[in-house]
Amino acid sequence: MVIKVGNMDFVVTLICDPVAMTIDGTTCAAASDALKNADMAVTGMDFLAPGIACDIFFRASGPPKIVTARAEESVRLVLTHNLVDVVVQPQQGRRKRFLAADMESTIIVNEMLNELAALVDGDGKMEKQISRITARAMRGDVDFSDALRERVALLEGCPCTLVEKAKSRISFMPGAVSLVRTMRRDGAFTLLLSGGFSPFTEYVAAAAGFDQVTGNTLEVRNGRLTGRVLDPLFDSSGKLETLRRVALEKGVALSETMAVGDGVNDMPMLKAAGTGVAFHAKPVAAEVAQVRISHGDLMALLYLQGYRSEEIVI
Repeated sequence: MVIKVGNMDFVVTLICDPVAMTIDGTTCAAASDALKNADMAVTGMDFLAPGIACDIFFRASGPPKIVTARAEESVRLVLTHNLVDVVVQPQQGRRKRFLAADMESTIIVNEMLNELAALVDGDGKMEKQISRITARAMRGDVDFSDALRERVALLEGCPCTLVEKAKSRISFMPGAVSLVRTMRRDGAFTLLLSGGFSPFTEYVAAAAGFDQVTGNTLEVRNGRLTGRVLDPLFDSSGKLETLRRVALEKGVALSETMAVGDGVNDMPMLKAAGTGVAFHAKPVAAEVAQVRISHGDLMALLYLQGYRSEEIVI
């Protein structure tokens, strides 16, 4: 028996770098024509943020995954040189009730072990060594847990005062605070899921306004780092388990969750969430995520939920 899928309402959201402001009527018209040429019925258009984000609504029949993939491919083909992020999804359920976010290189610009290393030696040798290990781990070339322990071991004997100094180097990713505070204002639960360390995760969570935070703990003795991480180590499986457990506790279906991250350690939660967003991500993470944001800032995660610029907490 063949089951026919009726018409459904979908939306294409075009998002660009807010500094560049490259999305105009011509860009949206080209995307709209691409949808029509793919036999999709365009039903409307709405600028969410002038020059930065626009919704194009259309109706189509068929399995949603096939429709969204075909629509995204069609639009991307005509916007090759526009440096625009293209997000296609069903209109129903686009606004989420739960946000799970990675911290380093996602909510904040920094990788905090790199920042600690930069404070340890003046010649930058340790920072370069730790940065190389970090990059390999985020690409999936080495196991995350092994790489984390290897990097922390290099900090053995460093005074704990460096941890406080490193906090002053933290810089939030553009749009991060607006993302968290806007979703919280509208009743969403916000969770910071990080393989980073508690002095930094707790500081970032409090500053951005997250409801809950997880992270790892550095072992300290006599005011100095021992070069070890306390067990149990919080890794990709911990992120996935925590996302599922907390969503269940809050009565939120996984389809109503959004997860955002950039590396291999985020892949399980990106695949499990209702909307998994690879944000300026390593290729291995971008491949598994439903959504890839390569040009926009973190307010892109609000635009793809249909938020207009005037609704966003700045």
